[in-house]
Amino acid sequence: MVEIVLISALDGVLYGMLLFLMASGLTVIFSMMGVLNFAHASFYMLGAFFGFQISRYLGFWAGLVAAPLLVGGLGTVVERYGLRKVHRHGHVAELLFTFGLAFVIEDLVEMVWGKLPVDYRVPPSLDFPAFTIFSGNYPAFKVFELLTAIAIFAALLLVVKRTRVGLIVQAALSHPDMVGMLGHNVDRIFMLVFGVGAGLAAVAGVIAGPALVTQSNMAGLLGPILFVVVVVGGLGSLSGAFLASLLIGLVQTFAVASNASLAGAFGDLVPSGWLQAYVGDIWNVTVAQVAPILPYLLLVLILIFRPRGLMGTRES
Repeated sequence: MVEIVLISALDGVLYGMLLFLMASGLTVIFSMMGVLNFAHASFYMLGAFFGFQISRYLGFWAGLVAAPLLVGGLGTVVERYGLRKVHRHGHVAELLFTFGLAFVIEDLVEMVWGKLPVDYRVPPSLDFPAFTIFSGNYPAFKVFELLTAIAIFAALLLVVKRTRVGLIVQAALSHPDMVGMLGHNVDRIFMLVFGVGAGLAAVAGVIAGPALVTQSNMAGLLGPILFVVVVVGGLGSLSGAFLASLLIGLVQTFAVASNASLAGAFGDLVPSGWLQAYVGDIWNVTVAQVAPILPYLLLVLILIFRPRGLMGTRES
């Protein structure tokens, strides 16, 4: 029992940190620009494929540096020549633009790399067990994911809360005219923020690509859970996204490892009773079987009882 709890807790933390790596850029873009970017998971996917392509010629570490820069540059172009033009039409236009952009990026990825998974592997320098716990070995690459997520969280929090750049960016969101009169280029600030957010998504893609399956539908598979993270944590809150990522990671990991059910706790229903006909299947469902829907159930409960999220300041 102790072994299961400890291993599940460790797996949950690692999965939660992977979620935060993916959600951090989305949170930065919303907190500083007020834009909920539906194409964020597509930038994550581009990071994985760019990292794969670069690693074939220059190695994993070159891909980890170059892919986020390329995707971040693409993000600035998207903001400058696309998002900025639809911004004047309101949030609905922004959502529709980023929603359509996600499909465009997915189709382009399929045209270049195809629909089948690519052979994106863990770099040899991190392909070894970092430590052994009970009878299982934990890869060094997963530890690298964990440390990278923590480092990004600390760096973002420091920049946003403790530096002049962070203060200017936050002021540009709430008082753009005043910031412009002080001599700052507000449009350029927003463009760079969007680029940074896209680059952070690409960092997550480069790191998650070897650990998960790198394929053209990976954005669709992981995209919805990112919005669960940012809404549960609180729209625009980095600390909230960090906490929500850990919470969702632990909840899902412990749920997957549990075979508990109502039948196991209270016994079987009467075989021929009317109750059996209506709730018999639900009575025998295990926690592991409903694990995939638990984050979305948490999302619904948060929206009902605490719409601003765990640590958010905006109403979601």
